[in-house]
Amino acid sequence: MRMETTYLQPVNAMPTDASSTAAEGGSKAKQVADATRATPEIAITEMDVALVRRIHEERRARQQAQVKLLSAVPQPYSIGPGDVLQIVVWDHPELAAATGSAQVQASTRAGDPSSGFVVDQAGELTFPYAGTMRVAGLRTEEVQRRLSAALGRYFVKPQVTVRMASYRAHEVYVDGEVRSPGVVAVNDVPMSLYEAVSRAGGFADTADQSDLVLVRGGTSHRINMTQMLAGGVSPSKLYLQPGDLLRVIARDENDVYVMGEVNKPISAIPRRTGRITLADAIAQAGSVNSSTADAAQMFVIRGSLSGTPEVFHLDGRSPVAMLVAKEFDLQPKDVVYVDGNGLVRFNRVLTLLIPAINAGLTAGLVAK
Repeated sequence: MRMETTYLQPVNAMPTDASSTAAEGGSKAKQVADATRATPEIAITEMDVALVRRIHEERRARQQAQVKLLSAVPQPYSIGPGDVLQIVVWDHPELAAATGSAQVQASTRAGDPSSGFVVDQAGELTFPYAGTMRVAGLRTEEVQRRLSAALGRYFVKPQVTVRMASYRAHEVYVDGEVRSPGVVAVNDVPMSLYEAVSRAGGFADTADQSDLVLVRGGTSHRINMTQMLAGGVSPSKLYLQPGDLLRVIARDENDVYVMGEVNKPISAIPRRTGRITLADAIAQAGSVNSSTADAAQMFVIRGSLSGTPEVFHLDGRSPVAMLVAKEFDLQPKDVVYVDGNGLVRFNRVLTLLIPAINAGLTAGLVAK
C-alpha cells in the first residue's frame, strides 16, 4: 500500500521539474492524490501553523453561532396535562375533601401522582364551586387569580393558595453514556445542559464529553462541551426545552484509524474530554516505525461518501511539524496513514520476486 501523489502545474506556469517545484513549498504547484476510476482526484492540504489556526477560528465561530441559537431565554413553567396542583382555600377545610383519601395518604409507588388536583388530558381542572376551567399553558399565579374570582361568587373574599404538587407534564430525555439514562421531569427551575446530565447520574466513564447530540424540533445539534469550556463559554447557558432529547455519544464510536508504517496499527480512542490530536493517535499506535516509515509522508484522510473528502499532508521531518501534530485535532472516523520509505518498498518487491526466481532456477537445474 502506498499513497500516490502528483504535483499539478498551474495553467500559466512554465513546465518545471516536479521535485524542484515541491522543494519551493508548493507555491507554484498543487499537490493532489492520484485519481483512479473508483476514486476522484482530491487536493492535498499541507498542515502548518496557519492551517491549524484557521481551523480553530472557524470552529470557534461555529460554536458561537450554535450557542447563540440554543441559548434562548428560558420561559416560566406552564401547567400542562398530568400536573398535580395543591389548592388550599383558607377557612374552608371542607373543600379539601374534594381530593379524597389521597390527600392524607402518601403514594406507595413512584409513578403515582401526589395528593392534589390533577389536570386532565384536555388541560382542564375541576374544583368545587369554581367548576371546570382550562389551566393548560397558565402559571400557578394565574390559576390562583382565576380561582379567587370564581369562588368570589360564593364566598366573601376567599383566600386561595395554588402551588405545584407534582411536575408531570413536561419532560426531557437523556440517553447514551450517562449513569441513569431515562426521562427527566422539568420543573419551575430552568433546566440547563449541566443539570440534565447531573440528574441523569452524570457522565459515564465511556462518555465522550465533546460529542453531545441535542434533538429539538426534529433538528439535531452536536454540542462540544470541551471546546465550549476551552473558549470560555459555560454550558450552563444552554437550557433544555420540554420534549428535547439529549444523547451522550460513547468514545469508542468516535475512534480514528491509524495504519501504515506504525509499530501497532490501531483504532485510536479519544480521551475523556473527547479530544484526540494527530500526535495522540500516533502515540497510541506506538509511534512511527523508525525502520520502515517515511516521516515526510504522513497523511490524514477525512470525509465520507456523503461529504467532501479531504486529505491533509504533514512532513514530519521538521521539529515544528510535531507542534502542528500536537494541535491538529482529528475528527471521528479519520484515517491516519504513514507511508513507507522507498528502500522498504524496494525490499518488499524483492521479497516477492526472489521465491519466483528461485523456483525458476530450480526448475532449470532439474531440466538439465
